[in-house]
Formats: sequence, structure tokens, C-alpha cells
Amino acid sequence: MSGNIELLNTTLAAAKAQDRAALIAYLPAGFPTVDGGIEAVKAVIAGGADVVEIGLPHSDPVLDGPVIQTADDIALRGGVRIADVMRTVREAHEATGVPILVMTYWNPIDRYGVERFTAELAEAGGAGCILPDLPVQESALWREHAEKHGLATVFVVAPSSQDARLATITAAGSGFVYAASLMGVTGTRASVGVQAQDLVGRTRATTDLPVCVGLGVSNAAQAAEVAGFADGVIVGSAFVKAMLDAPDEAAGLAAVRSLAGELAEGVRKR
Repeated sequence: MSGNIELLNTTLAAAKAQDRAALIAYLPAGFPTVDGGIEAVKAVIAGGADVVEIGLPHSDPVLDGPVIQTADDIALRGGVRIADVMRTVREAHEATGVPILVMTYWNPIDRYGVERFTAELAEAGGAGCILPDLPVQESALWREHAEKHGLATVFVVAPSSQDARLATITAAGSGFVYAASLMGVTGTRASVGVQAQDLVGRTRATTDLPVCVGLGVSNAAQAAEVAGFADGVIVGSAFVKAMLDAPDEAAGLAAVRSLAGELAEGVRKR
């Protein structure tokens, strides 16, 4: 069975045709529970998210800040497994028809098996993977299997990336390019920073892929700001924090749906 890279491509193209950025939401699988995590994904989509990234909880994250680390710890203590990540992708996609990606560090895939992981993700209806710590020069095996199964390979670029390095990364990627707005880990911030706009411009000079910005966006005003220069606005910690701060799961679902609505409005006001 082929994955849904084409659905991802057409979704991002449709947002561009509407003269707006896409809203891409991130939520970890298994948080607060596997079932609750699936409902949270449905809630952000109901609120207006165009694309969703499902985080594969990892005990030693390098990109994730304290909010997402807290959620990952809850998921891991709850016994979440890769099978639960695949179930989350499957049920969220079947219920909504929205492209769903997995964001994961390389070690879990390496241990699970690249062929097994890509085949199962495609079978679940996944659109691809974001791989923040997989070096491009070591990605040939992954990209071979991802392409075979119709999955996007999304790499992360940073403000520190030199232009030649950007060209190497974007040439190997598909789906979109994840532009980290600043040096550091995920988390909500008072401002997104001017580095992001410069990075988007330099990245666009190397590729026709959409360039989507993440790290730091937490409200509609910031979403509108980033949507002014990026093809997509990626929001994670703000959704996770809304779930963590809620008194119960029902309130958490209402909170993430409401936040998605505000952010969706923001990306349309660029």
C-alpha cells in the first residue's frame, strides 16, 4: 500500500492557492493516553489544522523543549509503543482525511527496522516522516524505502545552516522543508524572531518545496506574522501545554480545538 505524500502535496498546494499558509499541528502519540491522543488530533483538525505531525515519544529528545518532554514522559510511562503511533496515524487519518506525518528521532526507526517502519506507516495511511536528527548524508536507506512506500521525507534546517548545506538538505527532502525559526528547542516564545524570515528566504532559493516554520509559534498574532513569509506554520508546544494545563481530558480537547481555530484564523490574516 502506498502512503499519502500526494495528499500532503495537494493539501499544501491548496493552501497556497487560497493565498494563505497551512496550519500544521504537532501532538505526541499516547498523550494523555493513546485514545486521548487520537481524540486530540481529531480536535485540532476540527479546529482548522491542515496537516498534523504525530510525535513518537522518545526518552532522549534533542529538539523538544520541556513542555513536549513532559508529555512524552507521560506517554512513555503509559507504555506507548510504535504500534500505538501507527494506530494514532491510522485512526486520525481515517476519521478526517487529513495528511498525517510522524515526527521521530532516528534511533527508534533504526531499532524497529526501516522497511518495517515505512511499510507500516504507509499501510496506516501516513503521509511521511520528519526526521530532525537523521543526517542527510546517512539517509539513503531511509529515503529509498520512503519513496518506495509513497512517504515524504522532511528534513529540518536551522538558522545556522550555510547556503550550500541548505541546498544539499532540500535536494534530498520531499513534502516540505521544516525551518526551525531559531537555535534551540521547541517551546512557546514571546517572539518568533527575524532569523526565521531570513532562513525561509535562503531555503527557498534552493528548492521549490514548501518551507514551513516551527519553534516558538503559540498564538494567532505570531501565526499571522510567520504566515506572511512561510508556506506553513508549525505549532506544537502550545497545543501540548493546553492539554497539560486543562483540568481534565474533555477540557483539554476543547482547549486544543479552540486554539487551532485561533491559529487557523491567524494564518489567514497574514
